[in-house]
Parts: sequence; structure tokens; C-alpha cells
Amino acid sequence: MSLWSEKVLQLLRRMNSFCSPGSSLEKCLRFEVVGQQVGWVPPNVVSVLSRFPEVFCPPHGGAVALCPGLDSLERRSAAVEAVLQELRDGGAFACLKGWRNERYAVMPRYCDAPLMHMERAATSLFGVKRYGVHVNGFSRDGNGNLSMWVARRSNTKQTYPGKLDNLAAGGLAAGCSVKHTLVKECEEEACIPASVAERATPVGTISYTYEDEDGVFPECQFVFDLELPSNFRPEIGDGEVQDFYYYPIEKVKELLATEEFKPNCAMVVLDFLIRHSVIEPDSEPYYQEFVAGLHRSL
Repeated sequence: MSLWSEKVLQLLRRMNSFCSPGSSLEKCLRFEVVGQQVGWVPPNVVSVLSRFPEVFCPPHGGAVALCPGLDSLERRSAAVEAVLQELRDGGAFACLKGWRNERYAVMPRYCDAPLMHMERAATSLFGVKRYGVHVNGFSRDGNGNLSMWVARRSNTKQTYPGKLDNLAAGGLAAGCSVKHTLVKECEEEACIPASVAERATPVGTISYTYEDEDGVFPECQFVFDLELPSNFRPEIGDGEVQDFYYYPIEKVKELLATEEFKPNCAMVVLDFLIRHSVIEPDSEPYYQEFVAGLHRSL
């Protein structure tokens, strides 16, 4: 097997680590709201939540639940926010240092109505699924050869500073639609006019769940392809990106086997390579494993 194939397979295993043998999955408790599971709570978080019995019921039947008296989205959100603010002030969890004042919707499935809202930086403590939007910006030359726009993240980013990224990407904040987020991120990060961004084509999702010292990260990214004129040039917008590169697709493919890419952005690019037949089943021995690794959820 090629070294490239092995490296990409390692990436997919890393991004699906919570689903793998030896993970903390068996030790985590379900996080339930009004009887519906919305996440996974690691053991070290469970012990801390026991200090707040007015918000969290004692663990029972393998689950941690919000108290029944919190009977509306607003009450649940406010009660959990107060707990998180106290934990943040006390330095209980490192991930809360990255507080963004950005709320994510909490629900069993994307199609369900939100049961509460939660600060983005805290979602990993409860294993709440996070959603985002990623845009592949690409062009073709006169011979049909593909090239892709790749962004370099700012060195001041809270996560993965200096890593390669997709042309535009961002988390799906509570109350924001996928299309609104798409247009907003394109405008803010790459100065792409709304009239151009709206041409992006939805091409599916990628899903994965990994864990690290900050908790559990179930994520689903809505993926878009945006074909751009060959003379188009993105521009640095809000400072979250420090540079843009325009690479032939074979160079982008090579970069996937390095540590250059933010891991989930590498997955988005891998999905692009598969869909555009840059990677084919007759030439890639791990083709089936790649496809499965891009669409794995609990």
C-alpha cells in the first residue's frame, strides 16, 4: 500500500476515534434532555456536574439528564449557561478558556426542533453534535484540469492556527440556516460576494466523532462545491485567514498526507477528490474505507 494511502487512512481513524475499540465510549454517560439523547458526557465531567443538583439529575440508567423543572428551551439554556459560566470562572475545564459567546442548537437530530442552546466552547463537555458549513472553491482550465483554492488559517486562531483550510468554512450557530452561514462565511473570510457564493452547490455531508482531552466531538459538516472563474481571486477578509493558495488538484491531494491541513478540512477535500474521480476504486486500495470513514456517526 502507498504511504499516501496509509496516511489518509490514519487521518480517518483519528477523526473517528470515539467509535473505535479502546475509546472512552463505554465509560461515557448519555446526555439526555426531556428523555432524548443529545450527547455523551465523559466521566470527569459527570463528577463535576454533580455539584449542580438544581440543574442536573443524579446519573441514572447510564444517563445524565437535565432536571424536569427546566421545562422550556429558554430555562434549560439559561440554567446550563449559568453552570458553564461558573465552571469557566473557576478554570474547571481548559476548553472553556475558548469561550466565544456563540451558541449552538442542541437537538437529537438536525431535523428536530432545538431543545436548548449551548455555548460552542462547551459542547465537547457534553458530546453535543456540532454542525458546520465547508466550501470547496475550485476552477477548471480549458482542458478540464482541476485546481483548488486553499486557505491558510491565521496564526491567531484558537484552534489549528496556521493550518490549511477550505476556501471558506464556519460553524452553524443557533438560529442560522445553512445557506445564511455559507454566504456569511464566504463574504467574511474570502470577500466572495453573495451573488457568487449563492451559486455554490450542496453536495452532501461528512460525519465523524473524535475525542481528545477537551471531550467528545460528534460533528457533521454540510459540504458545498463552488466552481469559480479561472481569473477569480479571493481576498483576505475578517483576519481568520492569512493567505490563499491556488493549487493543482494533484498537489492538494499530496498535502492530505501531511500535517498541513486542519483534519476535518482534509476530510472535506478527500470527499471532493472521491466525488470528482481524482481517487478511483481501481487505483486506490482503501477506497471503500475512505468512503466509510467520511460518513460515520453514532
